[in-house]
Amino acid sequence: MSAPLSIPSPDYAWQVWELNLFGLQLNIHMYALAILLGIILATIITSRRLTKRGAEPGIVLDIALWAVPLGIIGARFYHVFTHPADYFAGQEWWKVFAIWEGGNAIFGSLIGGAVGVFIGCKLTGLRFWSFADALAPGLLVAQAVGRIGNWFNHELFGLPTDLPWGLEIESDNPAFPQGLADGTLFHPTFLYELIWNLLGAALIVFVLERRFNMRWGKAFGVYLIWYGAGRAFFESIRVDPSEMFLGVRSNVWAAWAAVVIGIVIILVQSRRHPGLEPSVYVPGREWQGSDAEVDSDDTESDSDSLDAAVEGENDPGDAAATSPGRSAS
Repeated sequence: MSAPLSIPSPDYAWQVWELNLFGLQLNIHMYALAILLGIILATIITSRRLTKRGAEPGIVLDIALWAVPLGIIGARFYHVFTHPADYFAGQEWWKVFAIWEGGNAIFGSLIGGAVGVFIGCKLTGLRFWSFADALAPGLLVAQAVGRIGNWFNHELFGLPTDLPWGLEIESDNPAFPQGLADGTLFHPTFLYELIWNLLGAALIVFVLERRFNMRWGKAFGVYLIWYGAGRAFFESIRVDPSEMFLGVRSNVWAAWAAVVIGIVIILVQSRRHPGLEPSVYVPGREWQGSDAEVDSDDTESDSDSLDAAVEGENDPGDAAATSPGRSAS
């Protein structure tokens, strides 16, 4: 059964592309391509935003070399440890590392990726919060694109629905709830989250950053609040198995935590840094390229100067920041 606007699931043949390269069988998963496309878009968006704020062109790649691998590792291990029955109930131990079989968690990628960004920023001299703010809308775009992979995999759909845009799922799908009639439609949670994330990216770039000072980690705080609020709802209507804690899915707890952390970041950073960022770099590590661009001639407040001095304590003898431009959003 299908409704006038029901969303069909892609044919299973689209899930994996089989390529034969010089006798070597190579399987390319659409889910992996969706994630890769998301990473590429996030990198481009973040690079443009950082360069506009005075960062060295291409420096985002130096951060990505740390953030992407650690984000993938974090995503896998978060999934494994929140689905222990799938890996620690007598299965082969190496299945923990079988990422090609599916199983990645966005909250784990945020944790691992944050560690990678911190390392990369230390090495390049970029401010951690400047990079995080520049990354915020790109993250939402990447996560939106990544959800298309769930559609190709016929997974992570929501509760049954009679809405006209319900998602068509075959009754022999392992996640199809028992007892439901063949042809039952389900909430397309992949589409809900895709739209929600794109709206969040637009909100940050076209509304908030044009009206408010969204630096010093505040744009990233908005990202956490927006994504966490939406994810908490979408997660709560999904039918796939999940670890429960006090009757609530583990990822809902993680989404609530993201909202709280986002609020704390905005409140604390607004109090500590009422002025504008002087540079995307920590004092003494500024890039002096001739084609450096900045998007503002505003300078920081006295309180921000003190904070910048503290931020540069690890580099004794460094000169104070001299760049007049603001840094990443």
